[in-house]
Amino acid sequence: MKTPASLLTLIDEGVIDEVVRPLKSGKEAAVYVVRAGNDVRCAKVYKDMAQRSFQKRVQYQEGRKSRGSREARAVATGSRYGRRQKEAEWKNAEVDALYQLRDAGVRVPEPHGFFHGVLVMELVTDAEGFTAPRLGEVELDEAQAREFHAVLVRQVVRMLCCGLIHGDLSAYNVLVGPDGPVVIDFPQVVSAAGNNAARTMLLRDVNNLTASLGRWAPDLLDTWFGEEMWALFEAGELQPDTVLTGHFTFDERSVDLDGVRDAINDARELALIRQQGREEAQYEN
Repeated sequence: MKTPASLLTLIDEGVIDEVVRPLKSGKEAAVYVVRAGNDVRCAKVYKDMAQRSFQKRVQYQEGRKSRGSREARAVATGSRYGRRQKEAEWKNAEVDALYQLRDAGVRVPEPHGFFHGVLVMELVTDAEGFTAPRLGEVELDEAQAREFHAVLVRQVVRMLCCGLIHGDLSAYNVLVGPDGPVVIDFPQVVSAAGNNAARTMLLRDVNNLTASLGRWAPDLLDTWFGEEMWALFEAGELQPDTVLTGHFTFDERSVDLDGVRDAINDARELALIRQQGREEAQYEN
């Protein structure tokens, strides 16, 4: 295993003691299992901008604030410094979100610091101490699917009450720990109040979860939790413990109700197709 230079720096500075093994590598970052004293954690090493394939980044970054007026001007002009600043903001977005969401009681990994572009955080494990599987990789019964759906909808509500939307939530960035689902991967986190596409992204997040868990509990497919929580959020009435019903009455005078339902159902079906494709690819490998 070739250890990234950034992790060697963390070893030299005593932040971690050892890189145990690679955990996963994605389009935005590579994650490693590391040891810090007696604790086993994970370290997320972000890839350089030129190496990443994450698309539509501008849409996700809308509404994020630069840390100062000089940085904001540089980002706006697209200078070399501005591009570096934009890169730093992209990395800091996940770090800031993790700390904020953890403090708000959202089920996310506990962050342990951000050093030289590396996010060190809790390693989520299963009941036996092995790396926790992703939600899209486990078999569930109907009762488990209902329970997980309720837990995850509550996490989305708590995120929204913090003014944040995951933006890329699906069964493949939810880990199943011994106490239930844990939400991961926040570099694309969206400002609920500052992003024009916030509602669309929230509905997509909720619909992705509903489509995945609806395979085990089909009646979940007839719920409208995303629409319900967004309406309450817009009205200033959403609280972290607000009881949701999953029912939502559309205003048929101002919207194409059939079009809305068709679009949401299409999104759910697409999520199922993508999940089945991932499962087939894993089986073939």
